[in-house]
Amino acid sequence: MTTTEGQAGRAADGPRVTIADVAGHAGVSPTTVSHVLSGKRLVGAATRERVEHAVRALGYRPNMVARNLRTQRTQDIAVIVPDITNSFYAVLTRGLADAVDAAGYGTYVCNTDANFDRERKFLEDVLDRGVDGVVLASVDVSQEHLSEPARYGTPIVCLGDSLEFPAVDRVMPDDEDGSRTATAHLVSRGASRIAMVTGPPGAGLARIRGYRLALETAGRTFDPDLVREGGWTRHGGREAMRALMSAPQPPDAVFCANDLMAIGAMDVVHELGLRVPDDVALVGFDDVEAATLVTPTLTTVTNPAYDAGRYAGKLLVERMSGSYADGRRTVVLPCHLVKRESA
Repeated sequence: MTTTEGQAGRAADGPRVTIADVAGHAGVSPTTVSHVLSGKRLVGAATRERVEHAVRALGYRPNMVARNLRTQRTQDIAVIVPDITNSFYAVLTRGLADAVDAAGYGTYVCNTDANFDRERKFLEDVLDRGVDGVVLASVDVSQEHLSEPARYGTPIVCLGDSLEFPAVDRVMPDDEDGSRTATAHLVSRGASRIAMVTGPPGAGLARIRGYRLALETAGRTFDPDLVREGGWTRHGGREAMRALMSAPQPPDAVFCANDLMAIGAMDVVHELGLRVPDDVALVGFDDVEAATLVTPTLTTVTNPAYDAGRYAGKLLVERMSGSYADGRRTVVLPCHLVKRESA
């Protein structure tokens, strides 16, 4: 049997059903069947009905691999994230999928464990596989890192901070303003020593800027001894908080650059027999679901994960379809303080 673009998955005990089989059953040409399936050419209602009946009767399914070879498109979008266990990225991926499903694209997730080498390997792999677009929540975006998509001609959207690339779109929360608001809230509560738990080196720089800006506005001096890295994880938050609380002058308030680290910091406060917020006030960032499940509930800053994914998908679809082919676009999403019990 000749292999064609229209081969279907074969029945368990028979040959694969082809466009030719459908055409013979409907009494039309294979070209007419293709026109009905693609919807790109007008076909009479009676003819279309016969073809659709034949498709159902024979159990025909298009061969997507063959179609991809012909069109040089996979209808797939890769989303590369640092930690799939962080619910923020699950919500973001849902927003992305909702944005691209209607355009016929599927999504799949690559988890890098916040490791630069794994991120680069995933990026190279998905480009070699010919994905139509990439959403990248990068560990450390660099010029070298993003030269690959340009070489492949693959549209890419970066999430969060990145360097300037003419054709790489960006969707980012207003991290600096959100962090400034969070820190200013701790200042307004009368905290005298406000510490910060950051992400990995080089990451989340806008959140650090917001923290420093709030201190400066309040007439406070930035103290590097009150800053510790937490690596975006709950474990990292614990370790950073232990280091802060073991200092001769521990903080009475801590702004954590994400909620997982803030929850880890809360663990340590409880371990030390102290109370949140009476002894140490805590504020996080992202407003993940777990922020409302801990005791006390976590004061935090919203990071609109679903909207970030939705906008990233919209920008990608416009580039993949060719409806937009100009310079870089940046979508900035507002971040708002959510006051709960921890501060």
